[in-house]
Amino acid sequence: MKRNRHDKIIEIIASNVVETQEQLAALLKEAGYDVTQATVSRDIRQMKLTKQATEDGKYKYVYTTADSDVMQDKYVSVLKAGFVSMDVAQNLLVIKTVSGMAMALATAIDALDFPQIIGCIAGDDTIMIAIKTSEEAVETMEELRSLMGRN
Repeated sequence: MKRNRHDKIIEIIASNVVETQEQLAALLKEAGYDVTQATVSRDIRQMKLTKQATEDGKYKYVYTTADSDVMQDKYVSVLKAGFVSMDVAQNLLVIKTVSGMAMALATAIDALDFPQIIGCIAGDDTIMIAIKTSEEAVETMEELRSLMGRN
């Protein structure tokens, strides 16, 4: 069932401009898949969907099977496009994003596979990242700044 749903997601985002998880969930329901927003969120992470700018400046979900170097560049470009600010609070890294971009940035951060990151929680414009230690939180913030060229 999950494989069929993932195939349907690829089909949907290839033929529609899908900007939000809610929109994707609605299109899946129209196609006969009984899904929750949590299921769609999980599918987006598992499939490593990213957001790409459209010609009119909006962002839509895309699926790619490119090699890891190309993907790292894509993830970094997503970070650069949506990043506003970040700060550390003990072992938590809090990132502020452009409105509506937190999930895309959290997905990109997850895909970059920092070993010290335990997990990310994304809202609309804020990401909370749990990191193993306070020291590693500061190091992670510095690494992200460096990746984005914001030393």
